[in-house]
Amino acid sequence: MPYPEHLIAIMREELTSNGFEETRTPEAVDAALGPDSGTVLVAVNSVCGCAAGKARPGVVQALRAAEVKPDKAITVFAGADEAAVAHVRNLLAGYPPSSPCFALFRDGKPVYMMHRFQIEGRNAELIAGDLIGAFAEHGAAAAQ
Repeated sequence: MPYPEHLIAIMREELTSNGFEETRTPEAVDAALGPDSGTVLVAVNSVCGCAAGKARPGVVQALRAAEVKPDKAITVFAGADEAAVAHVRNLLAGYPPSSPCFALFRDGKPVYMMHRFQIEGRNAELIAGDLIGAFAEHGAAAAQ
C-alpha cells in the first residue's frame, strides 16, 4: 500500500520546489527519458532519514552549485509512485534497487548511479560534491 500523500507531500515538495519534475507514472518517466532527452538526473525519493538529512539536501545543493548541470531533473517516490519507481528500476537493469538514489541518464541510457550506500553515513556536502563531479563528467559530452 502506498504512503498516504499527506504524509509525503513536503518530501516531494523539497525536490519539486527546486526544479525537479515529478514523474509519477511509467509513461511520464518514458516521456522524460526519451532517446533525445539529453542528460537527465533521476532522483528516487524516499521517506528514510538519509533521504531527509542527506540525499535531498545534497542533490539540491549540487544543482545550485554545479557549473555543468543536467538538462532536466525528474523524481519518482519510492513507496508512493510504485509503477514509476519499478519502471525506473527496470531502466537501471544491472544496478541493484536502491532508495534513495540518484541516476544520470543520457538520451535514455543510464550513465551514472549513486546508491543508498553511497549516501548513508555521508553529509550533504560530500553527496553534492560527488554529484557535481558526475554532472561534469557526463554532462560535458552532451555539450560537445
